[in-house]
Amino acid sequence: MKKDIHPKYYNDAKVSCACGNTFTTGSTMPEIKTELCSACHPFYTGKQKLVDTARRVEKFQAKMEAQKSTAKTRTGKKIKRAARATKKAAKKDEK
Repeated sequence: MKKDIHPKYYNDAKVSCACGNTFTTGSTMPEIKTELCSACHPFYTGKQKLVDTARRVEKFQAKMEAQKSTAKTRTGKKIKRAARATKKAAKKDEK
C-alpha cells in the first residue's frame, strides 16, 4: 500500500439509526448516522414500512388521484370516434 493516500480506519466506528438502534463496526468515518438498519428495515423485520424522506409517497398518490380525475374528462381518438358513432346512429334513427 502507498503511504499517506488512504483514509484513517476506525475499528470502533459508532453507527446510530433513526430507530434508536446503535452498534459498532469498522469504517473510515468515526460516527455514522443512518435512517434504516437491520432492526427496522422491512426486509429483515417482515413488516411493511413506508420510508418517505422527501414526501415521495404522498406525491405519487396525489399524482395517481389527479390522473384518475382527469381520466373521466379525457378525450382521445377512441373516445371521439365512439361519440361520433353514437351521434351518427342517433341521426339515422331520426330519419
